[in-house]
Amino acid sequence: MKYEKIMQELKSGIYHPVYLLHGAESFFIDSVTSYIEKNALSEAERSFNQEILYGKDADFKTVVDNARQFPMMAERRVVIVKEAQAMRSLKNLLSYIEKPSPQTVLVLAHKNKPLDKRTKFGKAVSKSAVILDSKKLYDNQVPGWIASYASAQKLSIEPQATQMLTEYLGQDLSKIVNEIDKIKINLKEGETITTKLVQEGVGISRDYNVFELNKALSVWDYPKIMRIIYYFEENAKANPLVMVISNLFGYFTKVAITQQNMKASDAELAKKTGVNPFFVKDYRVAARTFRPAQIKQAFKSLHTADRHSKGMGMKSATPLGIMQQLIFEIQTA
Repeated sequence: MKYEKIMQELKSGIYHPVYLLHGAESFFIDSVTSYIEKNALSEAERSFNQEILYGKDADFKTVVDNARQFPMMAERRVVIVKEAQAMRSLKNLLSYIEKPSPQTVLVLAHKNKPLDKRTKFGKAVSKSAVILDSKKLYDNQVPGWIASYASAQKLSIEPQATQMLTEYLGQDLSKIVNEIDKIKINLKEGETITTKLVQEGVGISRDYNVFELNKALSVWDYPKIMRIIYYFEENAKANPLVMVISNLFGYFTKVAITQQNMKASDAELAKKTGVNPFFVKDYRVAARTFRPAQIKQAFKSLHTADRHSKGMGMKSATPLGIMQQLIFEIQTA
């Protein structure tokens, strides 16, 4: 079942006996788990009817014993197993999963990796439980998701602000939500999250950030490129090299896609690259700026820079030195 459908049911007061929330994207798992934990029972009912367990410390007998108990002065019991992927005896829940208590909501929050549904236990869960396959969003899905999240908060967001959050925070939905939630504290319903609010809220320099680096690269403004990477060196905590490299990989991926689809309409190109149509013109400019050989070199050099940033192959390299070498190799390709 999709995340949106599960949340819609929960908000309508519909609860199922067993939930398996599993996959690589922890945000959706945490969101569903948190909602059930806070809303399935009233505050007064939780003391006697809600049990929070952790996979590392729990065994199947403890889980089953809690799940089989009758609710006390409440409609249901709630048993949540967080970090269920660390529960060694998880598969021993098979008999309970096949015949769960109708008066209990059992939540298995299986994070970081999916449960193997081909096993006997996995097949039983697939038949009996509500399953959330929590997958990481693709890069091109993140801007649309940000806009949807802002809309759900009854706010709008500028395209450039959306792009800035995407470029700066990548696919980390928990971080994105955290930053939007901080910004919305000072906004009224119907107001707009602007680029300025994102810069101030996230702590992004207006002139020296990954978004501006991409713009400088798109027209090969070498002096500005150098100013930005020197700023990154002096403010490394706010601009970690791993994040910058990840951003550049996404940037050159979009430039490569654009270069291969120059005859496509802006709408088609926006869909292929996952960027707002407002920014398609910038990628068209970049696609003309870089030769195919330079884009090919960019990916090769980014791979090397990523290894060096993690201390592999060039342990004495500084972030500034790695970035300077990266820019030089792209320029001279």
